[in-house]
Amino acid sequence: MNKRLGKGLDALIPALHIKEDDKVVEIPLTQLRANPYQPRKHFDDESISELASSIKEHGVIQPIIVRSVLKGYEIIAGERRWRASQRSGLATIPAVVRNFTDQQVMEIALIENLQREDLNAMEVALAYQNLIDTFSLTQEELSAKVGKSRSHIANFLRLLQLPPKVKEYVSRGTLSMGHARAIAGMKDEKVIFQLAEQTIAEEWSVRQLEEEIRKRDEEKQKKDVTAKKAKRDPYIHALEENLREMLKTTVKIKTNKNKGKIEILYYSSEDLQRLLDIMQGKHTG
Repeated sequence: MNKRLGKGLDALIPALHIKEDDKVVEIPLTQLRANPYQPRKHFDDESISELASSIKEHGVIQPIIVRSVLKGYEIIAGERRWRASQRSGLATIPAVVRNFTDQQVMEIALIENLQREDLNAMEVALAYQNLIDTFSLTQEELSAKVGKSRSHIANFLRLLQLPPKVKEYVSRGTLSMGHARAIAGMKDEKVIFQLAEQTIAEEWSVRQLEEEIRKRDEEKQKKDVTAKKAKRDPYIHALEENLREMLKTTVKIKTNKNKGKIEILYYSSEDLQRLLDIMQGKHTG
């Protein structure tokens, strides 16, 4: 992500850096609240504890970035430091106050997490969908903002259609983005769940999962063709067989209620003449 940000997000990156002339203030932890647009839903407890131990010994070295809201302050960047400071028993935390719009806050939160690769695939998908919904963006507009292709955006958004249990597997990393993308295009939720469970149990690679899906698709197509043939009127089927035997060529009768058409295939000009002779009673062989 940090190698190819869109122009919109790229312009926001300097806002995440603390400058020498920035005014740093100590803000009571009780006056701070988490970013409501934070795409990261899971914070590793062990990692927070380690950071809390470091803060107890060295303090908060890098100020967090906040914005002023109606009741106190809202964290723009540095939620881990805030959580760790609470755990370490601090009363205040150093911060730089900046002015941001809601859209900028959401975009910055996305940048911060993606640059650290902290988000799992489901969190990225939800962050993209929230940006689209909240600010009425098209997939093309979001693509330009985050510097990713439209297909990249679409692949993540498709994950949101997965059954809840499968989403949970993706969130925990039990299923990779590649696995999730392979099954996300399927329509039957029961099949999706079954494939997810089988992938986990048998430790399939993405390629093995894709091969299983291909086999299932082929089997389904064969069953559909067989079922379609089985549904045909046996009388029409018998007529086709009789005409094929009589004309010695492929014959198809296509019906639609009380009307339809008969297709007689020929494979050369001589074959056409042979069929015409039969139909005109000139040839019986």
